[in-house]
Amino acid sequence: MSYHIYGLKNCNTTQKAIQWFKQHKLAYKFINNRTEPISKSKLELWCNQVSWEKLLNKKGTAFKLLHPAIQQSATTQEKAIEIMLARPSTIKRPLIEKDNKIITLGFSQVFFEIHYL
Repeated sequence: MSYHIYGLKNCNTTQKAIQWFKQHKLAYKFINNRTEPISKSKLELWCNQVSWEKLLNKKGTAFKLLHPAIQQSATTQEKAIEIMLARPSTIKRPLIEKDNKIITLGFSQVFFEIHYL
């Protein structure tokens, strides 16, 4: 099975990951979080693998632009999932998955060269 790269088309880090996969001729499928929204069950699966605290990108612009009350409400997995469903750009990216298991959040060329080449 190929890799799945979840992210945003215009995200520089997502673009770097895609470019790396192309250069190394590794099969992948890109899933744009905006045009192919992530399901609640998928978000729950991911939260169980890496925790909602890592999955919800509180450092990103999308989260920082949320109303302060919404930002402050992000204290549980349930609430974090609600935010990510409503604003897919708050999901840390790229998220790279294989066989329904998260390999990494974010992208490190060194990590992939050590573990996957």
